[in-house]
This record gives sequence, structure tokens and C-alpha cells, in this order.
Amino acid sequence: MIGLSQNLRLEQRLTPQQILLSTLLQLPLLSLEQKIKSELEMNPVLEEGQDENEEQEEIIESTEDETKEVADDLELHDDQNKENDDYDRKELEKAQEDTDIENIINDEETFEIRIPKDKNKEEFERPEISVQSLPEYLMEQLHILPLNETEFAIGEYLIWNIRDDGYLETDMDLEEVAVQFEVTPNVVEKVLKKIQHLDPTAVGSRDLRECLMVQLEEREESDSLAYKILKDYFEDFINKRYDKVLSELHITPEDMQEAIQHILTLNPKPGEGVFSSLGNYIVPDFIVEKVDGQFIVSLNDWNVPPLRISNTYKKMLLDKKNTDKETRQYIRKKVESARWFITSIYQRKMTMLKVMEAIIEKQRPFFENGPAHIRPLIMREIAEMIDMDISTVSRVANGKYVQTDYGVFELKYFFNERIENEDGEEVSTRIVKNKIKEIIENEDHKKPLSDEKLSKMLKELGYPIARRTVAKYREQMQIPVARLRRGL
Repeated sequence: MIGLSQNLRLEQRLTPQQILLSTLLQLPLLSLEQKIKSELEMNPVLEEGQDENEEQEEIIESTEDETKEVADDLELHDDQNKENDDYDRKELEKAQEDTDIENIINDEETFEIRIPKDKNKEEFERPEISVQSLPEYLMEQLHILPLNETEFAIGEYLIWNIRDDGYLETDMDLEEVAVQFEVTPNVVEKVLKKIQHLDPTAVGSRDLRECLMVQLEEREESDSLAYKILKDYFEDFINKRYDKVLSELHITPEDMQEAIQHILTLNPKPGEGVFSSLGNYIVPDFIVEKVDGQFIVSLNDWNVPPLRISNTYKKMLLDKKNTDKETRQYIRKKVESARWFITSIYQRKMTMLKVMEAIIEKQRPFFENGPAHIRPLIMREIAEMIDMDISTVSRVANGKYVQTDYGVFELKYFFNERIENEDGEEVSTRIVKNKIKEIIENEDHKKPLSDEKLSKMLKELGYPIARRTVAKYREQMQIPVARLRRGL
């Protein structure tokens, strides 16, 4: 049966401005610069401000007469509309209800936000690193090799199936490739071997064993002890069953140690390092400096241009005689979008500075004396301190870095759990992790310490940590178990 009903409910919805601010907060510095460039291309109303402070002040400051003049132009007067029959009063009233044009045009403090630049500061742009991709680099070398047309096609196919770390895709079946190109598997294997001996050596390997062996082959060390160990005793080698290798090869521990050291000089990931420098290049979002006993926080945003709304489009929006209705509607939407974007950029800056300043206040011993003095801290403490939501603090901390006197750290580094020592004092888990790492670095490699033994040693130092907790911290630091840490 069809009927009418009335419901009352409470919903929480994000406005477009809130969504935009949340998106911008998550962006690290380089991504923010790219976002601004993209927005400048998409929105013709948005433009970069002038570099000269004098011209900026002219934009920011407006006299009361100018404000009144613009307001008079935008207000609806009965007399004016009677004289000008070319304009649709209802359309203008509807437009003014949708958007407060006077606020958009005249609220200079909202969207003409600028930070004066130091005239003595050298102007320069961040250098962009031009890096050739791994497939492109290999393709150039492939076409120098003495291969026929079919072998070139196979080589190109294999190259485009090499991962960024330099290994061939795990699901790549050479027999299927041979069927696809109507050749024997030996032909495909031959082409793959040639690719593996291109630069970087061992690129296109199917596993770690093959990768290391190819590098020794390139060095013409196929008859070396290291090569024999990789070829015939690889499983025993990676699991550090050295006693078995020693007995079967009838070699001395010194020979074994020399072979191991030689293998450790090989590159386990031939595609990394050379072709991924853009991803490894960290640009800190914050810079913290100590000046006269006080820590000064600044955003490393010198490459972020000041933004403003184009004066040309403002005039077009006000020029009712020469600008038609559709054009003014389009400009109005773009002005509103630009105002949201510039305001969000400013709010992002203020929010990030608040979070960083709160972190410094909570972690002052770290900034004074170094990482050994880091304190326990959770995001809720910062959120309550600056009166913001935890999700906002999380967005600021995610993927952002700060430059300090002790190096560059990710903001997440400053947030860690806490435990109580035997004296009842709260201690950061990061200090406990550093202590575990220090103990393992100084252990006897012939008899590495088990997690149980590490737990007992930590208790003796005043940190009552269970064995399972030690194992968890060790895994988080990517330290292998005792069996795999054992040496000769």
C-alpha cells in the first residue's frame, strides 16, 4: 500500500570545500606543486600572483571607495533595472542567491592570501630529474645486438615484462612465449640470456639465484667457489647451513667466508637504484631550526606560487553590458572554485604548521638532544592539543617529512606507543626497538641471540618485554631470526 511518511534523521556530510581540504592535506610537497599546476591549467580564472611585494600589496589592499563602487555595481536596484531592459532581473536574483558575488570579488583576505617573500632570497626552481626508464634503456641496447627480426620481437616482448626491480614477471612462461612467436624454447632462452648480459647486468633474471650467477658469469668467474655454491648449494647457502657446505665441498671456514663476502658484493635487485631516483628523492615538507633557544617551523614551500583570482575575469563578471549571461555564469562558477582552492591551500598551510608546532612541543627532548630522547606520543594527544580531529592529524603526518638538526624524519616517526619500565616510567617503544637493534648488532654472530634471550636481557636493562613482543619489534625492523643471523 502506497503512503506518505515523514522521517527525521541526522546525517554528517562533507561539503566540497571540506573534501578539497582533506585531499590537499594528504598531498606531500611535490604532489601539491603538481596539483597547483594542474589547477592553473584547468581554471582560467586562477592565476599566479606577482613576485614584487609592491604589486601584491596593490592587489590585497582596497580602499573603501573601491569596495563601495563594486558593491553598488553588484546590488540590484529597481531604478537601474528599469533603465536597462537588456538584463533579466529574475536571472540575476537567482544568481545572487546561489553565490554572493560581492563576497567573492571583494573578500581579498579570503583568496588573495600571500606570504611576503624575502627580496634577498635567491629565486630558483627545483631541478627536475630526467630519468630514462629501464625498458627504454634496455631497448636501446637490444637493437645493437646481432639478432634477426623474430629475435628482436621476442627481446622487446621480454623487456616490457621486466619489473622495476629488474626481475622478469613471475607469471612469464618462456614456453608460452615460444608458442606465441612460433619458435623453440631454446630461442627464447637464448634471447633472454643476451638481455641478462646487458647493462645493468642480470636484468631479466627469473629468481635471485639466477641473478647472482649471471653477475659472476659477466665477471668471468664461473669457475669460482662462490659460483659453485650458488649453483649447487643455493638452498643451504640462503638458510645458512654452512656446516653442510663445508663438509661436502671440503673447504675451510676461511674459504667459505671469502666466498660469502664475494657474493655479498653482488646486486640482488639490478633494476633498482639507477632507474628509480625520482621515487627515492625525499623533499622535506617542514624545516625546523633552533634560533635563540626557540624552535622555528617553516614550510618548505618556496616553489609553491602565490595564487589569486584574475582581475580580467573580475571585470568581465562586473561588465554586464559586454558580457552575456552564460559567460557570467561560467565565470561565477570558476571564481567560486578558485576561491575554494586558494582558501584550502591557506588552510592546509595553517593546519600543517599547527600540527608540526604541537609535535615539537610534545617531542622537545628529541629536537633538543636527538632520537635517543624521543617520547611516547599518539595522534590523539596532538588532535586534542590543537582542537582538531585525529583524521586531520593523520592526513598531515602521512607521507610528510621534516628536516631537523638530526636528519630528515617522517612525521609518523614521532608517533609511537609506550610501555612502562620497572620504575613505572613511560618509555617510547622506539627506544626499546633501538635497544634491541643495538644488542643484535653487538651479538656474537656465531651464536646469535634468540628472542627469548633478548627478552631476558631487556628485562635486566629495565624493560619488561615479553618474547612475543621482542619478535614483533624485530620483525618490524626487518631483522631476521637468530638462525638466519648466524655466521661462520
